[in-house]
Amino acid sequence: MIHIIYLAAGQSRRYGSNKLLSLRDGKALYRYGLEAIREAMGTREDCALTVVTCWEEIMRALTAEGVRCVSCPDSHLGISHTIRAGIRACEPLAEEDHLCFCVADQPNLTAATVARLLNTATESPLTACLAAGEISGNPTLFSATLAEELCALTGDRGGKAVMRRHPERHIDVPCDVTELTDIDVAEE
Repeated sequence: MIHIIYLAAGQSRRYGSNKLLSLRDGKALYRYGLEAIREAMGTREDCALTVVTCWEEIMRALTAEGVRCVSCPDSHLGISHTIRAGIRACEPLAEEDHLCFCVADQPNLTAATVARLLNTATESPLTACLAAGEISGNPTLFSATLAEELCALTGDRGGKAVMRRHPERHIDVPCDVTELTDIDVAEE
């Protein structure tokens, strides 16, 4: 099973307001990546989606659509809390499972790229991520055997710290550099 954990609990400090609810071409920012993920999942039976959020508006909207949502009231303490909430919501995990983390502020992410990342799970990597040349980014994929290492992260440290400790079975999934762009400030 690939547990796709959509991280939609950021505090948008640099943005100045909740960027995930900001409209871009008439659609809330968090919807772009979510739509790419849902399309990539398609009719696959080996994927399950969990959205982790602290935003009532997001939770209410997605729950009404039948999307599994988990609250993370401690997200203001850093992304490690959001990661941990997502993993705990997916337990129990089997050794052959994978955890795919996607952030909710990447509006250029495509379903085809997400599908390529999900397909790498068949190669049993410890870690995988999107990469455009020397630039790597989200989404990321981890073997469930690394779940406790991910849960041990603290503060605003994300999964890249765990990824760097396990280069021996890592896969870079090529993508267009624009897909790695995340929105941090309102001007973007």
